[in-house]
Amino acid sequence: MSLTFLEAWRLRAKLREEVRSVRAWLLGIATNVMRNTARAARRHRDAMSRLPPPEALPDFSDEVVGQMADAQRLAAAARALQRLKRTDREVFTLVVWSDLGYAAAAEALGIPVGTVRSRLSRTRERLRRLVEEELAADPHGAEPRTGSEHPLESGVAAARPPRTRRTR
Repeated sequence: MSLTFLEAWRLRAKLREEVRSVRAWLLGIATNVMRNTARAARRHRDAMSRLPPPEALPDFSDEVVGQMADAQRLAAAARALQRLKRTDREVFTLVVWSDLGYAAAAEALGIPVGTVRSRLSRTRERLRRLVEEELAADPHGAEPRTGSEHPLESGVAAARPPRTRRTR
């Protein structure tokens, strides 16, 4: 109806000159507006039918949930790492995160290689337990894990760069 009256307003000069009946003139405009609208809708529908169907978007909700669980594990691992003694934390970060060999870490810390190995072994076990405690204490609740999965392997190890083979 609004298109009809807009068109009538646009053509109002013709009303004064040529039109005998205003009602017939308005009905003619309304008929033409309806035809034009139907034709435009049909053309639009035909054009849309020629387009290829939209590709289905993959469901990425599982990936997002996994990323959230990984973020919770990493946060728990970072908190657990802060709870370690400074000496244990230094050995762990040099060997695991910085990917130094045992000898290079021993040289950097000024301790024997055997001490690096034993500290690293104890630190890994302690860190696994601490990460378990952090995840259990997390109020948001991490994603349930299987019994064979270690929290250190799923949390801290994911943050370290890929290892290259080194000689001892």
